[in-house]
Amino acid sequence: MSAPRLSTQVEICPGGPALVRGADEVIDDRGEAHATTRPVVAVCLCGRSQRAPWCDGTHKVVTAAAPAPTELT
Repeated sequence: MSAPRLSTQVEICPGGPALVRGADEVIDDRGEAHATTRPVVAVCLCGRSQRAPWCDGTHKVVTAAAPAPTELT
């Protein structure tokens, strides 16, 4: 059994995932706990990952396929 981690830090990557450092588990939007096995995990924020709650890089495809924003005048 490993010692509990003392602090958890979350860094939001613009257009990408949330990098979670120091968490023993991540709770998804359904309340299900997912154990972490690494010191840093990437949590999906785009909602399209096939490995949810973990990021699988889908945000890169979604962002690249999105049409350029139009300027309102």
